[in-house]
Amino acid sequence: MTLKRPFWQILAVLIAGGAVAAWFATRGNSKTDLYITATVEKGDIEANVSAVGVLQPFEYVDVGTQVTGQLKTLHVDIGDQVKEKDLVAEIDPTLFVARVDQIKATLQTLQAQLVDRLAQQRFAEQQNARNKQLFTSDAVSEEALQQSAAQEEQAVAQVAALRAQIQQTQSQLIETEANLRYTKIYAPMTGTVVSCPARQGQTLVANQQAPIIMRIADLSTMTVWAQTSEADVPKVSIGMPVYFNTLGQPERRWYGKVRQILPTPEILNNVILYDVLFDVGNPDLALKPQMSAQVYFVLAKAENALQVPVAALQPAKQAKEKAAAGMKKYDEKKKTKERIFTVRVLKDGEIEQRTVTTGIQTRLFAQALSGLSEGETVVVGTSTNKEKTDSQPLPGSVPPRH
Repeated sequence: MTLKRPFWQILAVLIAGGAVAAWFATRGNSKTDLYITATVEKGDIEANVSAVGVLQPFEYVDVGTQVTGQLKTLHVDIGDQVKEKDLVAEIDPTLFVARVDQIKATLQTLQAQLVDRLAQQRFAEQQNARNKQLFTSDAVSEEALQQSAAQEEQAVAQVAALRAQIQQTQSQLIETEANLRYTKIYAPMTGTVVSCPARQGQTLVANQQAPIIMRIADLSTMTVWAQTSEADVPKVSIGMPVYFNTLGQPERRWYGKVRQILPTPEILNNVILYDVLFDVGNPDLALKPQMSAQVYFVLAKAENALQVPVAALQPAKQAKEKAAAGMKKYDEKKKTKERIFTVRVLKDGEIEQRTVTTGIQTRLFAQALSGLSEGETVVVGTSTNKEKTDSQPLPGSVPPRH
């Protein structure tokens, strides 16, 4: 006996079978769902070395005192603008004025004594001359002649000694007058008062070293002292381009070139750091002393270059052979090394192995020198959708009960 099924049951089976066939077709042909891809694009790429730096004035001078005394007056304060030869401070001059007056009085006394000694010298010379004439006519004894000659020599010696004493006193006067002038302290350069450790009324002692009253700096040019690790400092060279930004203005960049690499390191917490110096203009005075700077030394840079993600690069099997044939070389002009990799390119739904040559490389991207074109799609990884797809139930099936 033949059983006839209802029409709607046959239609349901046909629809379910078509859905299963369509799911299998989609699952087998769509490779874009199985991979994580990226598009090769053009842009600027830069390889750099970073460091932390501190800003200091390029030109500054510590103003001190050469004399001991009480700081009587401070004419400036921190932040004031001063010009060269402006009066900035004064030491109490009372003791120095008294010392100058004392030496001047001593000098006047010596000069008066010199006049007296010169008169005695002339008298001794005249008396000795008379005795010489009288001795020829036997009018005086030889002893009297010898005595007058000795008196003349004594007078000449006394005048010479007095003149030396006057010269010594004059030198003391010059020194004391100089110390008196040093009680007025003038700015040695045009700039800004950036620090002032001394206070008005403070006694400054200059016996061993000159006490610092203030620091004057020219803030129009600043120097960045960048502390660079021992691993990175071999990559840095004199004249290398460098830029930095500050905490207060992270969006702004200042540019310069490496001027000096100090040979003596500084050890902080067992970390060896070398100071690398470079200068930047500061016309708007936005940069201040002791500011922190995030520094980037530019090792290599390319503009409008093809960029491929580093995750898409795989070691090339023929890299050693091509390197031996001269394919792997060092570009002296750009300071970069060309490297050879393989890349999986997704083209028309199919995976194509491609050999590429790269230049500048950062942590995320590499410069594609050959083997790729702008707009191509490269594979950077495998999508997790594949595992999820394999675990999904077929359309129309009943999930198992637990």
